[in-house]
Amino acid sequence: MKFGYTIIYVPSVPESLAFFEAAFGLPQKFLHESKTYGELDTGETVLAFASHDLGNANFPKGYVAAHSSSQPLGFEIALVTSDVQIAHDRAITAGATEVSPPAQKPWGQTVSYVRCPDGTLVELCTPIPS
Repeated sequence: MKFGYTIIYVPSVPESLAFFEAAFGLPQKFLHESKTYGELDTGETVLAFASHDLGNANFPKGYVAAHSSSQPLGFEIALVTSDVQIAHDRAITAGATEVSPPAQKPWGQTVSYVRCPDGTLVELCTPIPS
């Protein structure tokens, strides 16, 4: 078994791809011509977005759309950076909402949290010290 994908269901796949590129510097890798599925260039593990229409087709009993929840959902995407403050500020400038400003954790890591316009919760963090 190998972890291959994280797929986030969003209102607009092209808008989420554009936001992640502007906020976090992750370029678009693929966008299906239907604009209902797209991927970012994130390395070996794929970060992808799918439309709510696809989500509704996959989950006929429904699901919680992150953008419609007043609180972040109980999961996050973590992006590792050497400078959390700069990454945090860039995300806010691109349209993210601050959930928690950069803070030093007891284990030596600097961490902040932002919420994307599509509702996705993103942790920005330094590598965990060895």
